[in-house]
Amino acid sequence: MTDLQPATRVHAFIDDALGDLDATGVAQRIRNREISAAEAVEAAIERSHRVEGALHALRHPDFDRARQRAQNPGTAEFAGVPAAFKDNIKVGGMPMTEGSAAIPPTAQPKDGRIAAQFRQTGIIPIGTTSMPEFGWTATTETLTGRTHNPWHLDHSSGGSSGGSAAWVASGVVPIAHGNDGGGSIRIPAAVCGLVGLKPTRGRLRVTDGGEVMPVRIVTDSVLARSVRDVANFYLAAQRVHRNRLLPPIEGVDRPVDRPLRIGLLLDSPVAPATDAATRTSVEALARLLETLGHRVEPYDLPVPGFFKDDFVDYWRFLAMAAVSGGQRMFGPGFDRDKLEPLTLGLAEQGRRRLWKAPVFISRLLASSVASRVAFAKGPDVVLSPVLTHTTPKLGHLGAELPAEEHFRRLVDYTGFTPLHNATGGPAISVPSGLTDAGLPIGAMLSSHHGTESMLLRLALQIEQAQPWARIQD
Repeated sequence: MTDLQPATRVHAFIDDALGDLDATGVAQRIRNREISAAEAVEAAIERSHRVEGALHALRHPDFDRARQRAQNPGTAEFAGVPAAFKDNIKVGGMPMTEGSAAIPPTAQPKDGRIAAQFRQTGIIPIGTTSMPEFGWTATTETLTGRTHNPWHLDHSSGGSSGGSAAWVASGVVPIAHGNDGGGSIRIPAAVCGLVGLKPTRGRLRVTDGGEVMPVRIVTDSVLARSVRDVANFYLAAQRVHRNRLLPPIEGVDRPVDRPLRIGLLLDSPVAPATDAATRTSVEALARLLETLGHRVEPYDLPVPGFFKDDFVDYWRFLAMAAVSGGQRMFGPGFDRDKLEPLTLGLAEQGRRRLWKAPVFISRLLASSVASRVAFAKGPDVVLSPVLTHTTPKLGHLGAELPAEEHFRRLVDYTGFTPLHNATGGPAISVPSGLTDAGLPIGAMLSSHHGTESMLLRLALQIEQAQPWARIQD
């Protein structure tokens, strides 16, 4: 790792109740009464104070209620483990502002479906984390604030779950909620050196309002520092609610135990060529997988030429719906005049392209079947980059940019992730190396519907063979 100036990297790891443990380790210490839930929560709150001045990842604190809940943490899998929610799900007693100054910070009357399912795993949220307005972009920057990457404060923490990623990577909490509508878990996981799984569509409960989306591209999940934390979260979550149409996620207590056919995709079919640093990192991971007994071969992803335009049109359609229906969706205090350039630009383009909605919606819905057919004929797993280039500096996707330029840069950057949101298939981001400047690079493993257990076991095999770089080292 290249030496960095002392002020460019920030973390909160100290010798306290949390130490350098992952969520599974913290939960085990609480069960064994080596520490209390109250000590774990207090340590997380103190850690947030240590780094928030540099990261700006906290949206709304919930410290007092976290302390109260820690007095009676229960017995679930992650009982007493401090965590955080992203600022776009309904959390009882907390505002939900979706990263937008246009939405008044009004407390929600009760937990929504996702918050309820997450809290029943035992986690104790200490606050909600920052995100870009409505999650449209792959950085966590707004007109009123920017969340910094703890690995290098000049750079983006990704988006739209960038606040959660910054807190987990810096050690404030060991696990945090995020959601993914075009890469919003996998992208911040990649740029912050974390594990981030976008599960199969329908794996968890549908978020409030998600059932009315014509194409349900958004799925909720977690960001974590270990594969076992992600796997154990899903074991706990499916005890609360399990979709019987999908095979259950199994305990991932061992790596994958059979050779897999892995297709290597280095360049996106819908974006510019991958940069040299990212390409080199993913190629090195491919070679590691070959030494582990897997067969890795070049792969051309069968993506139709119209997919990019269809997905872009759907993003615009959703922005148009948020702008035109803001008061109905977010209450009478919604102030359209406070919306940011990207939201307004996407919404205007959505209005102009509304006549195409029947076409792009029907084709995006059909992509799920097309994906199943492709995997039935192709490899077990596809290995690719998460992003086309390494983490940009803050401002590259800044909220003040004109909408057209912002969106052009965004689409060029996120050439690999949106496909899985359309098809509904699972994909996981795992750390694959560091740049010369010490910034994490992520690789993505994807497969067909319902195969999260296989992807997690493969990710575990990689983690054991090539342990992730740690920010505190």
